[in-house]
Amino acid sequence: MGNWNSKEKTALELINTAGLLWLERNIELVVIRRNIVDARYSEVLNHKEYAKKYLGLPLTIELLNNIASAIAKLDLAPTRIDLATLAKEALEANVTDFDAFVLEKLANYIGKDKRVIKPIDVVLFGFGRIGRLAARELIQQYGNGEQLVLKAIVTRGKNTDEEIKKRSSLLRKDSVHGKFRGVITEDFDNKALVANGNKIHMIVADNPAEIDYTQYGIKDALLIDNSGIFRDEEKLSTHLKAKGIAKVLLTAPGKGSLPNIVYGVNHLDFNPDATNIFTAASCTTNAISPIIKVIADKLGIESGHVETVHSYTNDQNLLDNYHKSYRRGRSAPLNMVITETGAASAITKVMPSMAGKFTGNAVRVPTPDVSLAILNLNLSTAVESIDAVNAIIREAATFGNLVEQIDYSTSQELVSTDCVGNSHASILDSHATLISPNKKSIVLYVWYDNEYGYTRQVIRLAKYLGKVQRLTYY
Repeated sequence: MGNWNSKEKTALELINTAGLLWLERNIELVVIRRNIVDARYSEVLNHKEYAKKYLGLPLTIELLNNIASAIAKLDLAPTRIDLATLAKEALEANVTDFDAFVLEKLANYIGKDKRVIKPIDVVLFGFGRIGRLAARELIQQYGNGEQLVLKAIVTRGKNTDEEIKKRSSLLRKDSVHGKFRGVITEDFDNKALVANGNKIHMIVADNPAEIDYTQYGIKDALLIDNSGIFRDEEKLSTHLKAKGIAKVLLTAPGKGSLPNIVYGVNHLDFNPDATNIFTAASCTTNAISPIIKVIADKLGIESGHVETVHSYTNDQNLLDNYHKSYRRGRSAPLNMVITETGAASAITKVMPSMAGKFTGNAVRVPTPDVSLAILNLNLSTAVESIDAVNAIIREAATFGNLVEQIDYSTSQELVSTDCVGNSHASILDSHATLISPNKKSIVLYVWYDNEYGYTRQVIRLAKYLGKVQRLTYY
């Protein structure tokens, strides 16, 4: 117990160091992309254990703390740093002088001029499931205010004190994602919420083009439309007619010629300065695209089928009632409901090379969050074993450009609720992978938090569009 108490104290030291780096210098420390800032010491110790097993190395909390303390001595640009990666490199090099080691590894990150960030104002248009999660993330990721700054939330209604109180309550408490880890108060006189000291204006409007955001001190803002009302370029462009809005990001698949972007897969194909309206595609497209890209790049894909086992959503009925779509009128908490999905066709918009190769369908099931995509892929190149398939995904989840998008689960006990709050777009269930006798067909099971994981993808894309991304050391 004495030894464990020492570990807890070391974890608290690490959390304190991480918190100061985050709040004062916009430097974020993570462990295999898992949060340290604002985490409990037990969570940090669990993150360490996960990294230890995942990397197969004798990582200790003392090692992570030594590296973090060395990082705190450097004058770094805004950066996101994975301590587990540095710990792995330190163990492989038998490091004893952590100051010298970290100085060498992060030499190219020293100096504020390495990454100069101008904060971007953000407006949330709509305040439903995705809108509230986006608000939580924007508030919690505020740090020292150098990236995305949530300035306003636009809803329909009357904006009475009672409505503001109700929306504030929904932001504080969530039946799936738990309590908001922060302080929220209502400012009824100014029609605003104050979250962790930041004023967020609550605006009510029927016509988005008529809103003057500049009267709230908002200018050149990125508007994130999560209302579900506008889906095409013509309707979304009404946001740009409002004073103070510079760009629009839709949190749904866009119709027509709108660019559907899955951050990490095709975001670099689009110049943020070339157009003003973007879409973050769907949660399912964000979940399957990273995995499909990795397999296509390594083995080639001749054809495939996507079957989505998806949690029910607000567009279904709680009890049997009329619905414009077939089957969705039946009670969502009581039925498995076969329905359509646009994920297969959306893949083509994200990866044109996949045109004509995929079919897709979906089954809505009686769970409130977390979904499962089953990918049946016919390969161009034979692969020797399940282990060989999994190794390809594991490599992509550990190194490279998709580490924020792909998580690799080694658990044999993984179920849907284990994935609630996972920040990745895709979580490969490695123990469920299948391979055909001819070695040219595989089945991959990919979990995803269709609310939170997708919201994190939206925030990543928003940072790219706003040019407020930090440097990364993964």
